[in-house]
Amino acid sequence: MLTLTYEYKANPTDEQIKLIEHTIDVCRQVWNFALRERKDWINSRKSAVNACSITSEYIIPADAPYPNYHTQAKKQYPELKTVNAQVLQQVLRKLETAFIDMKRKGMGFPRFKNRYRMRSYVYPQLGEGQILRGNQIKLPQIGWVEYRKSREIPDGFVVKQVRVVRQASGYFLMFTLEGHVDVPNPVASGNPRGIDLGLDKFAATSDGELIERPRFLQTLHRKLELLQSRLKKKQKGSNNRHKLNRKIARLHQRISDTRKDWHFKLAHKLCEDAGMIFVEDIDFRVWARGMFRKHTLDAGFGQFVSILQWVCWKRGVYFAKVDKDYTSQVCPQCDAHTHKKALEDRIHSCPECGYTTHRDVAAAQVIRNRGVNTLGRSVAQIACGDGLTGTGNSLVKSPRSRKKGGEAQL
Repeated sequence: MLTLTYEYKANPTDEQIKLIEHTIDVCRQVWNFALRERKDWINSRKSAVNACSITSEYIIPADAPYPNYHTQAKKQYPELKTVNAQVLQQVLRKLETAFIDMKRKGMGFPRFKNRYRMRSYVYPQLGEGQILRGNQIKLPQIGWVEYRKSREIPDGFVVKQVRVVRQASGYFLMFTLEGHVDVPNPVASGNPRGIDLGLDKFAATSDGELIERPRFLQTLHRKLELLQSRLKKKQKGSNNRHKLNRKIARLHQRISDTRKDWHFKLAHKLCEDAGMIFVEDIDFRVWARGMFRKHTLDAGFGQFVSILQWVCWKRGVYFAKVDKDYTSQVCPQCDAHTHKKALEDRIHSCPECGYTTHRDVAAAQVIRNRGVNTLGRSVAQIACGDGLTGTGNSLVKSPRSRKKGGEAQL
């Protein structure tokens, strides 16, 4: 079973837009109502049995069950009957997942949503019969919605559910497609390519290519600052503030779409003439909390790695992550450890073998060597020693292994 998600730009009528906005608003009310129920239930259990809170007390019976999907809100609020029942159930399931992730993944407490934060809802089932007709899809309670059919749905796939998303540039439909297709993972073969990501250069490949880092946010940063400074002077809740908020949102989406489009194009370019691609196993959230957090978030390294992994799978290129430690301190030619380089040192020069190249290119070559060695082969066996660096044994003595008197294979 293979699951894909295709995104299409929707062209709803004015009447359909009113129904979509009404559905989003009701979903937001259900989310806030259910979240308030859970917060009150949790707060009522904070104090000990023989004590009361100093500030306030929540009067909820001791035998009251924990709130879940099974709510009687429809009897209390008839407006909920105007929205598809399964759509509202998905909102409650999403809230329950947020509470589970709060404990399991250490995420923050779920927040209440205003009209800007609730932007989508999902139809888990589309009913029986014909749901697709040309460039239209039939949605419950909305009818036939026209969309821009930018690409055909693959043969053998059916639309299982649809998510309606409101963005700054309009409304979008995200089709979840399922097909009984078994696609094997790409096999490790062909030309290996290591990629080193950084802030001085966005990426460096083991082939010696350096890719400049585009400034997606910096190009429009001045315009964004001017709009946000004007927003401070607008009265909260006014129509002028709402219009300016939408203008700022469109500018943010323009930056985001430009970044994502560039990431996809670069990923396809890197997959050309490559049979294997290796990157460092890095948690880029740590980079986003450092001194260069603004530049890191502007580059979008995490999104690029996810896109690169998807493009590699789609084009049959083997993708893997390797250990990130000491990639800038190891010589790709002789595997000798060099001194730790400062950020301003952009040239790698090995004191053992004299190999000299750009620092990021050397790191990419080390990443390539480590990726190939994890497959139980050497670069020479795969590339036939076509003048590539690091074709010898890639046994690297790390500082930890030297203390123990052993060697570590990376």
